[in-house]
Amino acid sequence: MTVSTHVLDATLGAPAAGVLVSLAFSAPDGWEAIETGSTDADGRHRFEARTRPGVYRVVFGTGGYFAARGVAAFYPEVTITFTVAGPANRTTSRSSNDSFGQGVGRSGTVA
Repeated sequence: MTVSTHVLDATLGAPAAGVLVSLAFSAPDGWEAIETGSTDADGRHRFEARTRPGVYRVVFGTGGYFAARGVAAFYPEVTITFTVAGPANRTTSRSSNDSFGQGVGRSGTVA
């Protein structure tokens, strides 16, 4: 399975391009970094790494994104922790952010 993200800037009502995103796996000794990238012009990033069942997290670098726009952010980062239960091909985590709030959701799984 692969994981992708879609980030929206709620203050602009537009995709959030250039947000740093990191994927990590919960291992017995702590979080194991898997891959880091940035969202594209459409606010999307697809991690290339294949995932196996387990607990993962995606960390969004919202502080850097808003700082680049000259906006103070209340949340310097947003973390979504989720479980991969089975062999689906792809899942997408969505994040809608403004400088003082955030909302998250799962867009679905494609088999």
